[in-house]
Amino acid sequence: MASSPLDEDGFHSIAWDDAPPRSHASANANAIPLSGIGGLHDVSGDLDDTDGFEAISPTSPGGVESVSDTPTEREREAAYGAGTLRATRDDRDRGEQVGAEEWGGRWMSIEVRDPVKEHEGSKDMYVSYAVKTQTNLPSFPGPKAVVRRRFQDFAFLRDYLVKSFPASVVPPIPDKHRLEYIKGDRFSPDFVERRRLDLQRFADRIARHPTLQRSKLVTDFLTSTEWTVTKHHHISHPPPDAHASLMDSLSDTFINAFSRVRKPDARFVEMMEGLERTEEGLSGVERLVGRGKNRIDDLAADYQDMAAAYQGLGYLESGITEPLNRFAAKMLDFSALLKHMNSTTVEPFLFASHSLLSYTAAHKAVIKLRDQKQLDFEELSAYLSAVVSERDRLAALSSGHAGAPVGLGTYLRDQVDKLRGTDDIHTRRERMRKLDGRIKELQEAVTNAHETSTAFSDEVVKEHSTFELTKQAEMKDLLQTYADGQVEMFQQAMDDWDRIIPLLQRIRVDV
Repeated sequence: MASSPLDEDGFHSIAWDDAPPRSHASANANAIPLSGIGGLHDVSGDLDDTDGFEAISPTSPGGVESVSDTPTEREREAAYGAGTLRATRDDRDRGEQVGAEEWGGRWMSIEVRDPVKEHEGSKDMYVSYAVKTQTNLPSFPGPKAVVRRRFQDFAFLRDYLVKSFPASVVPPIPDKHRLEYIKGDRFSPDFVERRRLDLQRFADRIARHPTLQRSKLVTDFLTSTEWTVTKHHHISHPPPDAHASLMDSLSDTFINAFSRVRKPDARFVEMMEGLERTEEGLSGVERLVGRGKNRIDDLAADYQDMAAAYQGLGYLESGITEPLNRFAAKMLDFSALLKHMNSTTVEPFLFASHSLLSYTAAHKAVIKLRDQKQLDFEELSAYLSAVVSERDRLAALSSGHAGAPVGLGTYLRDQVDKLRGTDDIHTRRERMRKLDGRIKELQEAVTNAHETSTAFSDEVVKEHSTFELTKQAEMKDLLQTYADGQVEMFQQAMDDWDRIIPLLQRIRVDV
């Protein structure tokens, strides 16, 4: 059953201030002045100050000591391309360079790296990732922390944040139900690396978010060496709004599925239109780049075929066999260069743009939820107005005056009461007494709904500013990495052809 309009709205579950408790009064000195969000706090206690990943402490689950067989950055660069890893390193190094005018002088850098197969060979095998955090937030236990987490831990973090911060744009994570699971290829190096990059984008967005970065759960996720215990503690203390049953939420959704806000707020209409334009632009770019990728693959195959043809020609032309073979080899090199550019530049670009599309969709969902809050207020206001009109009509009839025009339903009910002989002054007074009580309850509900809608709207405005800053940073990195990869490919191709052209020019053929 759907909850009644008079039930608690549940907006308090946003948990405006769930940062760790304050331990030093001086923490306010450099706190970010964010209205509606609790002040920054400082927590005593330091973590291990080791900068490397050798000191990764065992965690549960997924805690391991240093692993010697993990691929080095040079090996991963050879496997996945310099462009992809350069973007990761640039993202990592940006933490301390964030401008104070954008992030209030506070920064957090989260690095997801070094995937390791745990319990390899058994049915319980999974992949864990080293999560390294560096920050100057006073709410964080120390400047550095290193733990290990698996994909399920990231999924739990995301689901819990969505329930705890319904007015915040919680970034999405890749869906677990992918084709690789059906094919049994979820432990392949390519799939693990793609997932690591997706989790890195999720972590970067959490680190940039001024509310989520100070969440108690995020702090525990990034620092706890007893994660299983901490996780179960959070599960046993869910957000207040999480107690609502599934049927209640579905009923509310179906009831308002065909309702629209009567007085749309121009701010959020403009936001939604902007997000839709962003989605349209990103989708168009994705299609263009995807078609370009397919054409480059076809071009690489054509160069391979042409190289084979020139090798065959070299066997027929005995006088220029060596130059033709070297030319064919250079064609094969150029074909391999095109494929390498696709795998290290174009594919990461497509994955990143798709992730940004999902992030945009999450923001649109928050705006729709804000519209739902406004719709709740409007529906309650309309209900209150109808009850007040009915009460005034009964009061007019009791005083001998003609009541206001009524609808068909009210008219039929009055006629039925007359036929039953219950349409007397005592009955009307009893109905007026009940309506007075209902009016009082509805007035309180309308006031609460208005406060909720206003607070939610204010928070969404802040969320939009954060989203825009994050989108600008990601778009800049995305396009810069793509451009750098293209420039590197063309530069190397030019150098290779510049070396082979003089050799071809020296060929002399007797006619």
